[in-house]
Order: sequence, then structure tokens, then C-alpha cells
Amino acid sequence: METPPPAAASPGAPTARPGAIVAVLALAGIVAALTQTLVVPLIAQLPVMFDTSASNASWVITATLLAAAVSTPVAGRLGDMYGKRRMLLVSLVPLVLGSAVCALSSSVIPMITGRGLQGFGMGVVPLGISLLRDVVPAEKLGPSIAIMSASMGVGGALGLPFAAAVAENTSWRVLFWVVAVLALAVGALIAALVPADRPA
Repeated sequence: METPPPAAASPGAPTARPGAIVAVLALAGIVAALTQTLVVPLIAQLPVMFDTSASNASWVITATLLAAAVSTPVAGRLGDMYGKRRMLLVSLVPLVLGSAVCALSSSVIPMITGRGLQGFGMGVVPLGISLLRDVVPAEKLGPSIAIMSASMGVGGALGLPFAAAVAENTSWRVLFWVVAVLALAVGALIAALVPADRPA
């Protein structure tokens, strides 16, 4: 009796290199978290930097939070419809563009616009967690989700001292260029290492 050949793996089946996949997605979460705490050391300086009122400058933080609140559930739904890996890459686009806009800003309006764009990139975290269920073996799923979830805390914890050190020793614009470069690097790693999933 002949043994039937093994079935071909589906696009969403777990693959090899689960450690690399988890590391890349966790890095995406860290970069996303960095954008939230990036400007905290600059809060007191923002009105002077952009010659504006404190209330206007506060929108530099608020814009990111509002955009994230809107985009996160939408990104999750779009991930189910069109593929989580694809939407993960799409979510990195406003993160890169927003960081570049912030780095080039000379007044508060472009800065707020850039921060809003960064907020639209916050969908990378729930998308990354959801994607793990499709591309990581079941026995490694629990620890992988824990690592991905912890990446937000790690990014937030690293963001404050990193931003303070950079702002003190170089230009504040460097902060945003660093995030833009990191987001581009994460996108390249996702494209190279994370397999495509099957839309629902």
C-alpha cells in the first residue's frame, strides 16, 4: 500500500524560523511604542520650539493618541479581510511618513500632522499579535504572544531615556529620523522573513 504524499502547506500554516518571526514582530511593537513616548522629554520645550501656546503644543501628543484609537480597530478588521502581513506593511507607511514630516517640521501644524500619521501606524501591534496565530506553531504561540505584548512596554521604557539623551546631545529632529529608519528596517524584515497569511 502506497503512502499518500503529505498535503501542501497552506499560506497561513506555521513555518520554520518562528523565533525570527517573533523577534521581527516584537521589534515592530517596540518601534510603535517608541513613537508614543518620543516627545515626552520635549513637552516643556514644544511651545518655545514652535513659537506656539502650550495648549496647541499639547496636540503633538493628543493627535497620536486619537489617531491610534481610530486606526487600531480598523487595521485589525482590514487585516482579517486582506491579510495581516499585508496590512502590517501598510501600517508602517504612515509611521515612516509621519516620522519624516515631524523631523522636517518648523511649525506646530506640520508637527501635529506628522504625529497623527504616526498614530495611524499603531495598528502594527494588534496586527502582529493576530498574525502570530497564523504563522507560529501552536506550542510556541503563548510565549510568542507574551513577547509581542511586552514589546509595547519595552518600547515605552526605552523611549524616554533614549529621547532624553538624543534631545540633550543632538537635534530633536534626530529622534524622528531614527524612528523612520527603524520602521523602514522593520518593514524590510517583515517582507523578508514573515510569511503571508490567508485572509479570512
